[in-house]
Amino acid sequence: MSRGDNSRGGKSNERRGKSKSNERGGFSSGNKPFTRGKSQAKKTTNTSKKTTDSDEIRLNKFVANSGVCSSREADLYIQTGSVWVNGKPVTEMGYKVKLTDEVKLDGRSITPHKKEYVLLNKHKGFITSTSPEKTRTVMDLVANASKSRLKPVGRLERNTTGLLLFTNDVDLEKKLTHHKSEVRKIFHVELERNLKFEDLQKIENGIKLEEGFITVDEISYIENAPKSEIGIFEHLNYSVVKLDRVIFAGLTKKALPRGHWRILPEQEVINLKMM
Repeated sequence: MSRGDNSRGGKSNERRGKSKSNERGGFSSGNKPFTRGKSQAKKTTNTSKKTTDSDEIRLNKFVANSGVCSSREADLYIQTGSVWVNGKPVTEMGYKVKLTDEVKLDGRSITPHKKEYVLLNKHKGFITSTSPEKTRTVMDLVANASKSRLKPVGRLERNTTGLLLFTNDVDLEKKLTHHKSEVRKIFHVELERNLKFEDLQKIENGIKLEEGFITVDEISYIENAPKSEIGIFEHLNYSVVKLDRVIFAGLTKKALPRGHWRILPEQEVINLKMM
């Protein structure tokens, strides 16, 4: 992870680390998001047309596309009788449904949606939560980004700014947050005072925190910007004034102002899935 600029004129270090743990092109600008429009399907009056394979979808894919679980988990829900189609439980593997069928999971209606991927440049003062809160959450910032049920990939603290990815692709979300995955994150951090050289060396060698031993791939020293991660620097008795995530899994803040979001194009989604 790397750290950003210090407006106080102190020295800084830049570090990059690994964390173990788009289809629709478009861009939003503040409260006026815009994406590629959808064409309306032509109606047909031919009621005698038989249902074809293209009119149907496997039940496990229907459930997984709703964003509530992965395809593997959908199979388990079906096997245990948790999925109902048109008022009846279905436990048959490979069962196909039409998009107009009523499908419920544990009594809740679900609908299949195309997987979507939204990148937000988060404001300070918003918590990462999908539950209704009295305070402001990151879901308020992407409320107009999609009609699908999106979830944040990982989290940022209330006063941390920068990149946060949202998706209804459960498989990708789990892949990027798994402790064995290697997702590169770069932060810009401003400290209340200059970073001592001996502390810089401690970070290079790795630091043991409550959650485990923390290591970095690379750390360098740059004028006018101490950079770090909150846990590491608080451990060394530094106060973090500002923390901004500028890169996440190869995605950057380029052309994405604070508080704005954009929908990832297909190539960026492919890059994420290949990680």
